[in-house]
Amino acid sequence: MSNHDVILPGATLGVLGGGQLGRMFAHAAQAMGYFTAVLDADAHSPAGLVSHHHVRTGYEDATGLAELARLCAAVTTEFENVPAGALDTLAQSLPVSPAGRCVAIAQDRAAEKAHFVACGVPVAPHAVIETPAQLTAVTPDLLPGILKTARLGYDGKGQVRVQTPADLAAAWEQLGRVPCVLEKMLALAHECSVIVARGQSGAIVHLPVQRNLHRDGILAVTEVHEGNLPPAQTSQALAAAESVANGLDYVGVLCVEFFVLQDGSLVVNEMAPRPHNSGHYSQDACDVSQFELQVRCMTGLPLVQPRQHSAAVMLNLLGDLWFDGQGRELTPAWEQVLALPGAHLHLYGKTQARPGRKMGHLNITAATPEAARATALQAAAILGIEAF
Repeated sequence: MSNHDVILPGATLGVLGGGQLGRMFAHAAQAMGYFTAVLDADAHSPAGLVSHHHVRTGYEDATGLAELARLCAAVTTEFENVPAGALDTLAQSLPVSPAGRCVAIAQDRAAEKAHFVACGVPVAPHAVIETPAQLTAVTPDLLPGILKTARLGYDGKGQVRVQTPADLAAAWEQLGRVPCVLEKMLALAHECSVIVARGQSGAIVHLPVQRNLHRDGILAVTEVHEGNLPPAQTSQALAAAESVANGLDYVGVLCVEFFVLQDGSLVVNEMAPRPHNSGHYSQDACDVSQFELQVRCMTGLPLVQPRQHSAAVMLNLLGDLWFDGQGRELTPAWEQVLALPGAHLHLYGKTQARPGRKMGHLNITAATPEAARATALQAAAILGIEAF
């Protein structure tokens, strides 16, 4: 995209996927003066409900894709499991970011691991298991480990912990003998992530490194402030994330997740070719959010380095909070939460709460990390979220 191809406000920007990430993208694009279009089959999708256009078809519906292409000046995605072929189809007639080939790599753990290795970034010891012979060839030093389906796994789905070769064989059967990746279990200190935004020219900017806490495979808490990780780990994570993006010739917003081991070293876990749960704090703690970066990438607008102006804690709000201990529905005590200083509530417009379903997030901002954490712990106590 040359300077002459910059897509200015007033144009329509499209997104494949109607979930909360699409909704927040639409809000950011609209704030900048763009119209938005969403392709999602669900008539009540969170993004579809707030967009100017809602194309209600499946991702691979030729008519729907043609309609999205007709409406839009550029298209992005909010969901990594959108068929890469749909992005390739759209790319025949308008700019699409990220490209289908990048999304295809992120959809396959084996291809993803191979890309990380090719970029020279450290990964956990692992083995690809697609055949009985590969299963038999697994060496004992990879156990205990976690067997993960190569495709369509997220938020802890499609994963089985295994201790012995017999466990491994049983787990592969349990997962339907689909292609899998076995990863050696490592002694973790914590987890972190980096969100980068890379433009068509190769210009790249990043959000601060995010320190993350997961529960049951789902992100629960993100803390972001200066000094949340040692400088050497921060530098290594940023360099690795940029290497991953540059190696893909990536255009768009990319999240790279890391394990921090007890010896202080980092290994790359996975990447998400889109804005990410761990970057939601940027809506209230930074002068440029991850969703504005997404808009800037796809339109060819300049990428500016985001600045964090407040220490931040993000709490994920899962559907469990809408039920009491007996399973009866309730309304969380938002009025108590919003009485706290620096509390910013973001709900996704989902009409039905279910345990484990992402319903929203709460950003807490403060002048100091200590104040942000103290207020976040107050909010967690009010909502019934486990302390951290």
